[in-house]
Amino acid sequence: MTVSLEVAEGVGTLRLDRPPMNALDIATQDRLKELAEEAGRREDVRAVVVYGGEKVFAAGADIKEMQEMDHTAMVLRARALQDSFTAVARIPKPVVAAVTGYALGGGCELALCADFRIAGENAKLGQPEILLGLIPGAGGTQRLARLVGPSKAKDLIFTGRMVKAEEAREIGLVDRVVPADEVYTQAHAWAAKLAQGPALALRAAKESIDTGLETDIDTGLAMERNWFAGLFATEDRERGMRSFVAEGPGKAKFL
Repeated sequence: MTVSLEVAEGVGTLRLDRPPMNALDIATQDRLKELAEEAGRREDVRAVVVYGGEKVFAAGADIKEMQEMDHTAMVLRARALQDSFTAVARIPKPVVAAVTGYALGGGCELALCADFRIAGENAKLGQPEILLGLIPGAGGTQRLARLVGPSKAKDLIFTGRMVKAEEAREIGLVDRVVPADEVYTQAHAWAAKLAQGPALALRAAKESIDTGLETDIDTGLAMERNWFAGLFATEDRERGMRSFVAEGPGKAKFL
């Protein structure tokens, strides 16, 4: 399979495995969607790492496959393409992208679907679709602009240029830059730490932030208010407050 889901310590690793460059062909997109939805459902998965391996995250779409598609074929495929990435973005658990080597085009768009991005010092990210006479089609024009702002997004999308890891960190495209051989270890550690947290509260926080960004402040505040009050009905809330009063902050065990 071109994508696998491996679970350890409450962390599900969505691993891309289509050598040599993890090109995201249609079969890989469909498998990614299937496993992202599975990770969202599984109770033994409490956080997720998206990883392409030690050498490359994903160098983009399969251009040879796309070259054979005409307008009609892409009209029929474009929604499924976006849905495969949106399935990752909508995993109701913390998601971190562990980025090594190239994350270009669809690879960059996949990294954008994570809540947090850890990049190796060898990482290069970009949206080079303009060089093919295209624009990003898997969420790049939307998620990139929301993450780094419209001006920086237009710079990257209009020029198609790649940015190295340090510039990516400076503009907010990635959150942390580490030695290349530590990317997966650090990403898994970040996910494993959150996997020990209160699952429903983490889901509520993620949904409130992500959905709130797409709506007006009053609607966002109403959603936050409803989640906040609703969490008072959970065992995790009882455990967290009881531990705080008895032992001080940060001592609660939620598993």
